[in-house]
Amino acid sequence: MPDPKPEVLDFLLSRRSRPAKTLALPVPDRAALAPILTAALRTPDHGKLEPWRLIVLEAGAMPRLAALADARAEALALDPDKSAKGRAQFAQSHLAVVVVVARPEPSDKVPEIEQILSAGAVCLSLLNAAQAAGWGANWLTGWPAYDRGFLREGLGLAETEFVAGIVHIGSETVAPPERPRPDVASLTTWVSE
Repeated sequence: MPDPKPEVLDFLLSRRSRPAKTLALPVPDRAALAPILTAALRTPDHGKLEPWRLIVLEAGAMPRLAALADARAEALALDPDKSAKGRAQFAQSHLAVVVVVARPEPSDKVPEIEQILSAGAVCLSLLNAAQAAGWGANWLTGWPAYDRGFLREGLGLAETEFVAGIVHIGSETVAPPERPRPDVASLTTWVSE
């Protein structure tokens, strides 16, 4: 028999990401992040390969990463708006930022795509766990997440690793208005025979 958890379903039906620029102090400390990170890693993982890892960026790392984003933007000759946007997500040092790193493992049984999807599931689980704990959160990437130089120098990623998502966590300053949601009926096919 089902054991319904209506409060959990209500949460999932009403959850809404908060724009990172609207998040402020206070942010979760290590103790507050521990159960959020634990919940995030309770995600589907075919073969128990753990094809992901987490990097928690604390406030002290933010100036270095913002400066690196500036340097990489200049080296890549990015336009000023794009450069500023990449820098901004690290310059907002008052946020708790968790980088979800995908690291697919060689496997004869578990295709790489399943491992990558598992890393994406960690991102969503992290987002939901942060919000369930009462924090505002947003899952972003931005150009630094795809720049190998930034990933290697700034985050210490190996060539076989990449960023699945960057989750910003902080206190909500404003609740955004509801936005249109996908039409379930138009996106669902029922197969009965």
